[in-house]
Amino acid sequence: MDENEKLKIIVKALDGKKAENINVLKVSDLTILADYFVIADGTSNTHVKALAEEVDYQLSERGTEPSKRESDTGNAWMILDYSDIIVHIFRKDTRDFYKLDGLWADGESVDISEMLKEE
Repeated sequence: MDENEKLKIIVKALDGKKAENINVLKVSDLTILADYFVIADGTSNTHVKALAEEVDYQLSERGTEPSKRESDTGNAWMILDYSDIIVHIFRKDTRDFYKLDGLWADGESVDISEMLKEE
């Protein structure tokens, strides 16, 4: 599966579970950590966990597993690392605290509107 297909699956999985403020940043020119960061909000710790589980499920169904999963003990944030794409899911207040969008503001913002329209 190529990066674009994986990115579409991630964005659709998040959107389908009502993630808020989905932001995709192309960071390949800024770091060797990944090519893309996907950042999204959940409305509660339970929602954050459900969003991560849905992304994991959708990609696992297609034979792609994360190389690493991380979270805090309360599920205020979760990270799924797919090597080329790192998915960051936060509760809104936690996202505001870490300011990941601002830290990587030099990354290229990816328009996800077309990903959401495709069926």
